[in-house]
Amino acid sequence: MSMDSNPMPMPMSDPNAWATAMNNLGMAPMNMTGPPLMSDFDSGLGMMTGMNPMMPGLGYVPPPPLPHDLPIVKEIIHYQSCTLFPPNPNLPFPAMRERPPGCKTVFVGGLPENATEALIVEVFGQLGEIIAIRKSKKNFCHIRFAEEFTVDRALFLSGYRMRLGSSTDKKDTGRLHVDFAQARDDLYEWECRQRLYAREERHRRRMEEDRFRPPSPPPIVHYSDHECSLLGDKIKDEAAFAAAVHVLLTWVERGEVNRRNANNFYSMIQSSNSHIRQLMSQKAAHEKELEVAKDKFKTALSGILAQFEQIVSVFHAASKQKAWDHFSKAQRKNLDMWRKQAEEIRNMQNEELMGIRREEEMEMSDDDMEDTHDPDDSGPVAQVEALKEENDSLRCQLDAYRNEVELLKQEQGKNQEHTPPQHSEEDTIRQQQLTFLQQALQGMQKQLLKMCEEMKQREAELEKSVEDKQQLESQVQSLKEGLESLKKTRIPQLETSPRDDRGSEESADQVNLETSPQDDRGSEESADQVSEATALEVVSCSQEKESLPPEKIPSSPVYSEREALLVGIISTFLHVHPFGASIEYIFSYLQQLDTKINTGQVGALLGRLPCTFRQELTGVGASLEKRWKFCGFEGIKTT
Repeated sequence: MSMDSNPMPMPMSDPNAWATAMNNLGMAPMNMTGPPLMSDFDSGLGMMTGMNPMMPGLGYVPPPPLPHDLPIVKEIIHYQSCTLFPPNPNLPFPAMRERPPGCKTVFVGGLPENATEALIVEVFGQLGEIIAIRKSKKNFCHIRFAEEFTVDRALFLSGYRMRLGSSTDKKDTGRLHVDFAQARDDLYEWECRQRLYAREERHRRRMEEDRFRPPSPPPIVHYSDHECSLLGDKIKDEAAFAAAVHVLLTWVERGEVNRRNANNFYSMIQSSNSHIRQLMSQKAAHEKELEVAKDKFKTALSGILAQFEQIVSVFHAASKQKAWDHFSKAQRKNLDMWRKQAEEIRNMQNEELMGIRREEEMEMSDDDMEDTHDPDDSGPVAQVEALKEENDSLRCQLDAYRNEVELLKQEQGKNQEHTPPQHSEEDTIRQQQLTFLQQALQGMQKQLLKMCEEMKQREAELEKSVEDKQQLESQVQSLKEGLESLKKTRIPQLETSPRDDRGSEESADQVNLETSPQDDRGSEESADQVSEATALEVVSCSQEKESLPPEKIPSSPVYSEREALLVGIISTFLHVHPFGASIEYIFSYLQQLDTKINTGQVGALLGRLPCTFRQELTGVGASLEKRWKFCGFEGIKTT
């Protein structure tokens, strides 16, 4: 396709060139001002020096990027069958629809009525490869290109005026309108590309995950007699025990166990069970190491506390007036601050050590609770159950040893049948194994007999303890009946005593009248003492089977159950405060539990129990303070 290079009849510098072109197209000219549109036209060459990439016969070479603030100048384009005139640059750009995804089809409207498909191919075929053209009878068509970027080139022609040849007829002219068109084929191809990109992305991610994924574990070998014998040796080896047990578990879950190899599996499971002893011994060794470390830590902490005590004693000695007066004011301030810091650190360390000791005491008390045997509890019964369980486990081990002996005998018989008598060393080894197993069987049988005898002895002791319990219950019941009969006989005596006193002389009557309330109170007190004595007799009979006379019952400094409860609470409170607490501190704690109590009652109660609570003076000078401490454990040792 050649480009029309005839010189134009009018110079391009003429300002009326645009108006003349519009008149040729049959349009009314518009007033235009400003510089000429084509000032660079060379009439001698018959062509424009600034080439348009859309001109026919030229390949599309993208122009260099222009600044955004400069407008795009469109020029006249000459084709063999038509001419395209640029739109008025002052007019607004026509509205366009949104670009569909993967758009390769454009809508071209405003075509001349006499435009043919060949003309459309001539104009738009210069932009890129055309796949299909769908032309309508109503001056528009749809063009589908092979590439998406060709659509942007086609949009450049939107707004151009097309004239066929040199005719000015309306059927030979038209204003082109190029816009995006939505086609199913474009959308389908775009979706296919997106799915392809998604598959590639998934493949890439899968490759990345496979690269960073840890290697899979080695496959489990299949069961065979040879592998079974090797696995039995590995189970007995402590280093390869974990992997061997995993293989054994896989075989059992696969269902490799049958009647023919059940004994082999049983021996391997038995070997796994025997590994428990090694684990328990390892655990005991680690616990021993932990106890040694705790003892070391405790001794080291005790040494640190002793040094803290020495430092605090140094500060206390420096705080006395004999040495305090010789220090300056700044030195006294620093000494006081250092003393407080040392005391705080000392107290924190002391609390930590006391916490460790309390934990040990609690553990020891738990052990004592487990070790103590009460006739009412099921201690002997638990021992009998433990003996039965141990007996069952020993029987299982005995059966396992018997199965191993039978297996060895069977293997020995097979080897004697199929092998020549050259393997004398193997026979001796198997004979030794048989002898060892027989000795083990004998030892297990002896141990079983011994356990049976111990179980019988335990059952006899249990029966004896049950009989002792019944005897004690009968004695307690008889003592309760005696107590009730004593109360019944005591009440009539109290009723008849005032009647006997009335028949005496007048002076005796006056004395009796004055002393009768006291006698009644004494009788009530004696009855209370008798009841307390009988209660003590019941307790002592259940423990020592001896009764104490009422005269030897000691008088208690605790008068009521409420005071006994207060003594227990105060003892617990002071036990967790080893350095003592003031009476106000104790009262504030008790007031949270009982609002009716006062400080006098608490002080009187503490004063009545000198073997349980002791009052000490702490501090120096103005910081002198009275503190109560718990000394119940010392009172038990002294009494």
